[in-house]
Amino acid sequence: MSAVSDTSRGLPSAFTNAGTSSFTQFLSVAAPDLLPGRRPLPAGSASDLAPHATTVVALRCHGGVVMAADRRATMGHMIASRDIDKLYAADPYSLVGAAGTGGAMYELIRLFQVELEHYEKIEGAMLSLEGKANRLAALVRGNLGAAMQGLVAVPLFAGFDLAASDPAEAGRIFSYDIAGSLHEESRMGFEGVGSGSIFAKASLKKRYRSGLPADEAVRLAVESLYDAADDDTATGGPDLIRKIYPVVMTATAEGTRRLPESEAAQVAEAVVASRTENPGG
Repeated sequence: MSAVSDTSRGLPSAFTNAGTSSFTQFLSVAAPDLLPGRRPLPAGSASDLAPHATTVVALRCHGGVVMAADRRATMGHMIASRDIDKLYAADPYSLVGAAGTGGAMYELIRLFQVELEHYEKIEGAMLSLEGKANRLAALVRGNLGAAMQGLVAVPLFAGFDLAASDPAEAGRIFSYDIAGSLHEESRMGFEGVGSGSIFAKASLKKRYRSGLPADEAVRLAVESLYDAADDDTATGGPDLIRKIYPVVMTATAEGTRRLPESEAAQVAEAVVASRTENPGG
């Protein structure tokens, strides 16, 4: 029996040797089969066998960032779920959302959250925002084998940069491709992922401006998801009958915050009301 897995004399050596600040690096020694990239995969594509999450957008605003996501998941041409969450706090000052295969998406987000928490506990300090973005890129690369067989998870990461010289300009947004290539959105001020993102970004392109107050950015984010749902069947719009509304979160100097359901409902219902008067926006 290997020293790593021999528990006859107490904890395995992986738990007692000098630690690493990377949880995924630790896991590669202690239990490599638990890492997504280490699992054997069946031949062929499995993209139509699991629910897919769709559209997530992020906008820079005065003093931070706003992220919003629709609630629909699809499986082929069917709606698999009307009320999933695809947007979470990664840590106290950053947000992560993802589009793609539901299981791979949730596993990627959970692993990223643990990675950041593990680093902070080992090092006694929080990673820089660039460091967090780079750690997420490594996790995306680790899923490349599954992604090539259709089990894709593409994240969108944004947060408040504690090291920024001007807190009003501290919001930053990072996007990825399936191979883990990292890109920071520094010119347009917004980004999106998922099947409806092309329509959401087209909506934002017409109305976004630098330095938006957070409440205006929230409204634009919800409007962009409405426009995405109008043209993309995989993106769900506000469901006034079932009371299902987009998930909206912010990251500022005060930390991350998820808008309560009542606030999200108020914004979404205002968008629907305005489009009733002017369907084209």
